[in-house]
Order: sequence, then structure tokens, then C-alpha cells
Amino acid sequence: MQFGLSESQQILKSNARKFFATECPIAEVRRIMETDTAHDKKLWRSMAEQGFLGVVFPEEAGGMGLGFVELAALAEEMGRALVPGAFLSNLFAGAALHAAGATKHLAEIASGEKTATVALLESSANWDPHAVRMPTLAGEKLFVPDAESADLIVVAARDADVPALYLVESHAVKKTLMPAMDLTRRLYKVTFDHPAAELLAKGGAARKALDHALNVVTTALCAEMTGGMQRMLDIAVEYAKTRKQFGKPIGQYQAVQHQCADMLLYTESSRSAAYYAAYTMTEGSAEARTAVSVAKAYASDACRETGNRAVQVQGGMGFTWENDTHLFYRRAKASEIAFGDATYHRERIARFVID
Repeated sequence: MQFGLSESQQILKSNARKFFATECPIAEVRRIMETDTAHDKKLWRSMAEQGFLGVVFPEEAGGMGLGFVELAALAEEMGRALVPGAFLSNLFAGAALHAAGATKHLAEIASGEKTATVALLESSANWDPHAVRMPTLAGEKLFVPDAESADLIVVAARDADVPALYLVESHAVKKTLMPAMDLTRRLYKVTFDHPAAELLAKGGAARKALDHALNVVTTALCAEMTGGMQRMLDIAVEYAKTRKQFGKPIGQYQAVQHQCADMLLYTESSRSAAYYAAYTMTEGSAEARTAVSVAKAYASDACRETGNRAVQVQGGMGFTWENDTHLFYRRAKASEIAFGDATYHRERIARFVID
């Protein structure tokens, strides 16, 4: 059994790291996060030219036609670089459109011509599609990611008490900015008042498409969290090597070494879980939904704890504005609850076992 990445996957990962180091260094991340939407069109076009926006979409729909392991490799490098903007929300919407059979929109998304997002959460803040209660395009959706920068919004609603997915033009709805922990991504309240819409799927097909899209984006998020954890570990270790106390680097003290060892354990375990989830998704395994929830349940806790230790190793420096650690920590806290926190996914695993 092959436990590592293949040569082509390694090349993709290496190229992604070089690309983001050049096109999106941390100084550029800080610049973009100060803009109104935290979404940069120039960077987006460059990512589209690399094929990153359509990595798992079929070639006939303008994508690269690769698997979810390749997506995980790309997402990990994006997390390591703290890439701002709409990649995850765009992936979420694209996966929903693909699963619903609406492939005519995928080419526009993969090419970067249009961006998209998904309006799912309501006042219950429950990620389970069963929790959707909004009647047909009349009401509010909360915490919609990147809605202002999106051209298209995939909306989960109910039609005569049957789940349904609709596609709405972003300009046809009202968007209100909401406070967010992660400065590199924006969240919005979106108000619907019967806008013109395209019905994508209804009933069991809508539920199946939404479940699939949630598994896809959650897998990518777990890999992205792993990349962020690796970067926080790297920053903390470098600091421990150079910061001196009582005449020697603090990294020589066992208490600091224990913190770094814990961070390494969390990072490597999250990486294993994320890539296994991606593997099961690629293979279409019956274990996929469980593997995705295992990865997210672990990564949600591990990413937060890695951030805690990264800050602790650096002391007060770890949370100063000039230090990059706090930006990754903010991303970790936001990612912890995105697409379901650890408690949600443990309950989800329990339901799978009972079923």
C-alpha cells in the first residue's frame, strides 16, 4: 500500500507552494485582508490560470479532472500560505452544482470568470441539511461566505417541505456584512425576497448533492487546516531556536520542547486523517462520509490546540499584530466551527454507526 503522494501529486504540491510563495506572500495576505471583500481579482485570475479553481471538476466542464487527494495537496499549501478569499466557498458551490448535474456553470467557475458561494446556514446554525427551514427563496441565510464577491449563490431551501437547491444571481439579493474571526474571509447575512432563480435539484437529489458538496469542502478544509498548523509549528520552532533566556535558546528547555512536540503530533495526525478522507472520497468508498467526519472532528480540536501552543511558545510576541501567528490562529478558530465543529461531527459519526 502506498502511503505517500505519487510523483504527479508531489509535483502539484511543490508547484502550488512555489506559486503561493511568489503570488501570495504574507505581506500580500495582509494587504488583501484589509480590502472590503478580502478577495483579490488578480490573484484569483492567476489561480484560475494554474487550474486551481477547477482541480476536481471534470475536464469537459473546464476543470482539471483530478482526484480529491490532489485537492487536499493543493488545499494544504493554501492553508500554509494563508491564502485569502473565496476558494472554499467557490469549491463548495462548484461541488454542489456538479453533483446536481448543473455542469454548464462549472466552466465559468473553473476559469475564474465567475465566483460562487452557498447559502446554507440559518438561525439554528446547524450544518445538517435537514435543518434547512427557509421556504422557497423568502427569508434570511446567515454566515454566507464571500457573498459580496460572488456572482452566483447556491441556495438551500424548502419547496412544499421538500429540500431544494436553487441558483440565484448575487446582485438580486441583499447582503449585509457580519463580524468574523478570520480576517482573510468575509461572512454575510443574505436576505432573499423571491428573486429570480434556477431550480438545480429537488427532493432526494438536492439532499444528495448538498451532502456530497459538504464532504468535498470539508475534506479540503481539513487539509487547509493542516497546512496552517504546519506553518504555526514552523514559526514557533524558529522562534524557539532564536529567542534566548538565561543565556541559551528557549528551545533547549524541556517545557518548550513538549509544546512543540504536541504541535507536531497534532499536525501529523491531522494530515493523515485529511489525506485518508481525500483517498476515500476519490475511491468512492462507503467509508468516505465517516472518514471526512473523523478528519474534521480531529482537526477542529487539533488546529485550535496547535494555535494555543504556538502562541504560548512565543509568549506575548505570539499575539502581537506584527507576528503572523495570530492570523493563522484566527483562521484556526474560524475553521474549527466551519462545516461543523468536533461535537457535530462526532454526533454525525454516531448516526452513521447506528444507520
